[in-house]
Amino acid sequence: MTPEVVRHLRWIELSSALFMTGLIWFVQVVHYPLLAKVGADSAAYQASHMTRTTWVVAAPMMAELATCLILGLMAVGPSWQRWPSTAMLVVAWVSTSLLLIPAHNALALGFDVTVHERLVSANWIRTAAWTARACLCVAGMMRAPG
Repeated sequence: MTPEVVRHLRWIELSSALFMTGLIWFVQVVHYPLLAKVGADSAAYQASHMTRTTWVVAAPMMAELATCLILGLMAVGPSWQRWPSTAMLVVAWVSTSLLLIPAHNALALGFDVTVHERLVSANWIRTAAWTARACLCVAGMMRAPG
C-alpha cells in the first residue's frame, strides 16, 4: 500500500473517531437524558430514534472499524497508540452490542426508569472509550504523521 493511501486511511480513521466522539458526548449529555421526558409516546419515539440513529452512525462506525482493522493489520502508526486505540474501539462496539442495544430494545416496548438509567450509565463506557480512542488517534497522528 502506498504511503499516500496509508495517509488517507489514517485521516479517515481519525475523522470517524472524532465524529463518533462528538456524537457520543451529545448523546450522553443531551439526548439520552431527554429520553426520560418523552412520556406516553416513548415506544414510538424509541423506535424512531433507533432507525434514525442507525442512519447517522452506520457509515462512520464502519469506516472507523475498517480503517482500524486495516491499519492494525499493517502495523501502521506507533504501537503505543495503535493497540490501545484498537482496544477502545472493541470496548465501544462490545458495550454497544451487549449493553446499549438490549436497553434500546427494552425501551422500544415502553419507557422503564430502570432501563433508562441503565442505558445512561452504560453509555459512559462508550463515551470514555471513544474519547480515549480519539485522543490516542490525534496523538498518533501528531507523533507519526503520514
